[in-house]
Amino acid sequence: TAYPLFLTVLLHLFRYIMTSEFTLAPTEKFFEENNYFGLQPSNIVMFEQRMIPAVTFDGKVILQGKGKIAMAPDGNGGLYQALLDNKVLQDMKKRGVEYLHVYCVDNILVKMADPMFIGFCVSKGADCGAKVVEKAYPAEPVGVVCRVRGVSQVVEYSEIKPEMTELRGPGEEFVYSAGNICNHFFTRTFLQDVTEKFMGQLKQHVAIKKVPFVDTWGNQVKPTKPNGIKMEKFVFDVFRFSRNFVAFEVVREDEFSPLKNADGATKDSPITARNSLLAQHCRWATSAGATLLDEHDNPLPPSARSDENTVQPAGSEGLEQLLKGRTLTTPFILDKKRAKELHAQ
Repeated sequence: TAYPLFLTVLLHLFRYIMTSEFTLAPTEKFFEENNYFGLQPSNIVMFEQRMIPAVTFDGKVILQGKGKIAMAPDGNGGLYQALLDNKVLQDMKKRGVEYLHVYCVDNILVKMADPMFIGFCVSKGADCGAKVVEKAYPAEPVGVVCRVRGVSQVVEYSEIKPEMTELRGPGEEFVYSAGNICNHFFTRTFLQDVTEKFMGQLKQHVAIKKVPFVDTWGNQVKPTKPNGIKMEKFVFDVFRFSRNFVAFEVVREDEFSPLKNADGATKDSPITARNSLLAQHCRWATSAGATLLDEHDNPLPPSARSDENTVQPAGSEGLEQLLKGRTLTTPFILDKKRAKELHAQ
């Protein structure tokens, strides 16, 4: 199942959310149950990407059920066709939208509509931009933002030669170090150009997946190893059509903790993502002047990531006036009610 792709518009509280056939209803329900997180429902537009058949390694169509072809979302690069199919660009123009922040939801530390990033892109006159982080190690499974024959693009980790990932510069830094975190800036006019001029030039990528199917006896089978191919397009494949592309490097601990694996994995799992968020909140609280204590009243270091010793602020803005000089015993949850109590003190 594909993750939704969020398009956030700076200054205006608009959200354009692309989902797959599988995730549209659950996403709508989630927003409804949470009262749209204080936003106007009319300012949240959800739309579906296209689905395409999954095939076996020898090119045969896979049956998901009796008489039903196994279908899969066409990748986050299906965004551009979906913008056309659902007349989203017309809606943006009608609302006066000029700049967009596009991001995938498998990164818990994403800064939605980050004014620093968008302001940087606008100040540079960019029509397209990407946030990057320095790669942690040569074989880290992230694409690399670079120039290929003078053209800005992302080379996926599965498409770059191992010896290239090991190359180092004069200061022993990685030559190809700008890891793509699928966190992008676009102007609306650039997206309009992509949909009108470049759609046919977007390439397909092969994704090897586990695809549930029915066997010759009609039994449902959930494969334990990859058995099929899904063709996908990538959202960042439009970089090469940019007239003025910029990259913006950010600190990994502040902005990138992906969710790629199930519980039990040593990295990029729900637990590591949650701990990254909580560690960030600890840093926010301590930088605002608070002293954090564990359950035994021992000072908690700012980088602590333990599930049991956590601070969960509602956001980093205005924390100093609430937390400076205070001693807090963890776990500590700072919500609106607690913030009012602290402010009253």
